[in-house]
Amino acid sequence: MSVSNLTFETLNLHVSDGLAELTLNRPDAFNAMNRKMVVELREFFGALNHSPDIRVVVLAGAGRHFCAGLDIKESAGSDQAMTVSSQLDRQRHFAELYLAMRRCPQPIISKIQGAASGGGFALALASDVRILTPNAKLNAAFIKLGLSGCDMGLSYFLPRLLGIGIASELLLTGRFLTAERAERLGLASTVVSPELLDSEALGFASDMLAATPLGLRLTKDVLNQTMECAGLEAVMALEDRNQMLALQDENFREGMAAFLEKRAPRYV
Repeated sequence: MSVSNLTFETLNLHVSDGLAELTLNRPDAFNAMNRKMVVELREFFGALNHSPDIRVVVLAGAGRHFCAGLDIKESAGSDQAMTVSSQLDRQRHFAELYLAMRRCPQPIISKIQGAASGGGFALALASDVRILTPNAKLNAAFIKLGLSGCDMGLSYFLPRLLGIGIASELLLTGRFLTAERAERLGLASTVVSPELLDSEALGFASDMLAATPLGLRLTKDVLNQTMECAGLEAVMALEDRNQMLALQDENFREGMAAFLEKRAPRYV
């Protein structure tokens, strides 16, 4: 199903000229993810595989906070009556959201203000580019709730993005990572004032939209795969394959012509 056929209760979606701007819209609850929001996020990111008209996604949270993670108030009332099997099914349903974010061919730019905790932190880490405001703070809250600190893919993303030492610190303590430190560590592409958050994200999106649709898709594909490749030869073999695919795309010829003629390309 294409994204254009979906309707949402907990999300706001605006699509224009290849860009999808998706906003978590439960500001009174700090955009905590209730069951409905999880279902809708999974539907959105899953549908992106069938939405070639969308080439870039910008993910944001309405109000003062990006996302406070799982809606604890909603889940607390039902946990007591659930079996281990049904709880595991729910856990996996939630976790599939982050797999869908990495599987979709479109790069995801996250605009993060205020808190990004637990599952909200995972939303940020599953994105491709992160733009923070100075008051942004991110943490793996699970360890503070009597759970393992390793949840929602954080034990996968953090060591790869920040190294095992800092990943261990954050997962074992639940401490907050400030915007300043996130930028210093390379987790945040940039930190800007709230007034500049939208324009900064659109600037990144504009640069991505200047690429060919196939080139953009193949780039995210290789970056995903290189996280798992055994070594340089495997990575370069994957790069070579994708470049051969890109060479056969009609937009490659247009891109070369535009470069030589010193004009903006007209991709299709």
